Amino acid sequence: MINFISALPGAVSQGLIWGIMAIGVYITYKILDIADLTVDGSFCTGGAAFVMLYGNGVNIWLALLAALLAGMLAGLATGILHTACGIPAILAGILTQLGLWSINLAIMGMKANVAINVTDKENLDGLLVSLRFVQDVAKGTRPFYRHPILVVGLFTAAMIGILYWFFGTELGAALRATGANPNMARAQGINTDTGKVLGLVISNGMVALSGALLSQYQSFADSSMGKGAIVIGLAAVIIGQVVFGRIFRNFAFKLLAVSLGAIIYYVVIQAVVSLSNINTNYLKLISAVIVAVFLTIPYWKGKYFTKTTHKGGTVHA
Repeated sequence: MINFISALPGAVSQGLIWGIMAIGVYITYKILDIADLTVDGSFCTGGAAFVMLYGNGVNIWLALLAALLAGMLAGLATGILHTACGIPAILAGILTQLGLWSINLAIMGMKANVAINVTDKENLDGLLVSLRFVQDVAKGTRPFYRHPILVVGLFTAAMIGILYWFFGTELGAALRATGANPNMARAQGINTDTGKVLGLVISNGMVALSGALLSQYQSFADSSMGKGAIVIGLAAVIIGQVVFGRIFRNFAFKLLAVSLGAIIYYVVIQAVVSLSNINTNYLKLISAVIVAVFLTIPYWKGKYFTKTTHKGGTVHA
């Protein structure tokens, strides 16, 4: 129990970071109705681009911007493959993800992983988030406002605010209409192909930004850091929907629910690992079970725990 409590701030911090990625997944999965597998590649692209640029002395904000743009380019590639080439969305995502594997290695100089030199105090202090900051704030050697929970929380609030504003514009409404009813959207003169491409660009930009933040947090980028990212993203979306679906009706609160879903996911994972001393090699299996459980809850609730009302008149003999 003590191990779990001490690891809780780190789990919440990671949950918030992955929550930004999950909001990107929400855009494609819930708004566009597309299961975009580009995510596993673009997440690593963001992390790799950030680490290489920051390690070479580039300003941290410019490095984050570059990571965001790199992810957007990945989304653009998937969008073009899907709309211009007529490739099904799920296959287009797989093709882009496959190509990104080599691109990510090229970005990192054909190395499987590249670390940020955090032994250099200037490098460490220049980061926005780091696991070391969690420990430093707890010890009192670093001010509380440098805690990753606060920093990433502000990032998340800013992202939700920007997306809430964007989806309230004419262009954002057209994008939502594209996912809700593409035939009706086309009848209203909306270019649905443009909407799909734009949605994929925004989504993968957010995914890459999340990857850049995670690479800061763990102080390195790895070629396999995005493996299974789509599962975590979908888990956060589903958990947020199951737990907060009846409470949060507003679009901004729905995005917040996704972020909270990611936090719940990581806290549950941390609880299982800390309290049962389970081998961490089983984390993927645990993830699959958690997602399956939260997918099953709404179905069982509707089938077994909802009272059915019988309609009709009196039956006469």
